[in-house]
Amino acid sequence: MFHKEGHRIIFVSLVFVVGLIFLIDAYIFTEWLRTLLMVLVLIAFILILQFFRNPRRFTHPDENHAIAPVDGKVVVIEEVFEKEVFNDKRIQVSIFMSPVNVHVTRYPITGNVGYSKYHPGKYLVAWHPKASEDNERTTVVIENDYFGKIMYRQIAGAMARRIVNYAKPNTTVNQGADSGFIKFGSRVDLFLPLNSKINVTLNQKVKGGETVIAFAK
Repeated sequence: MFHKEGHRIIFVSLVFVVGLIFLIDAYIFTEWLRTLLMVLVLIAFILILQFFRNPRRFTHPDENHAIAPVDGKVVVIEEVFEKEVFNDKRIQVSIFMSPVNVHVTRYPITGNVGYSKYHPGKYLVAWHPKASEDNERTTVVIENDYFGKIMYRQIAGAMARRIVNYAKPNTTVNQGADSGFIKFGSRVDLFLPLNSKINVTLNQKVKGGETVIAFAK
């Protein structure tokens, strides 16, 4: 199963791959070189397919916990001063996604979207300390009765060149549902209230839509 954001790229890539294979077969007469080039072209196509995969996730909805919005590795757990929306201290949990991770973004909680904004910016490597404020990014705030307001931020990385965000203000969203996509390497920051009970550790690998990041109290 592939994400809808990849359908066009996959189709164009398939046409390109088929054309290349025909050209290689027609104009490369050295057998070992022809075979090598065909294999490389097929590997490149497989890599594109794996990047846009959208595996089924088994989310167990619970308003008392926040789940991982993406697949990846936890690289930051710290108290920070969040100044775009809250202007107060929050617990930041950052998840880094490599190009081989699933890049679908999912809603961490069920609730009402109160804020959703796109910010153009730079393309620093996703783990750079300034990436959260300087890179191309989107910011979304969701509110429910258990957590109050939480925020997540999709951040483009050095390879990422397009962030897709489906969250719209004044709409109700469901925990684990598809909220967007980030193409080719990135990071997501989750900003939680200070009284949240964190359920993950640094360098832990998490699975979007399934791993519990924090409990409300």
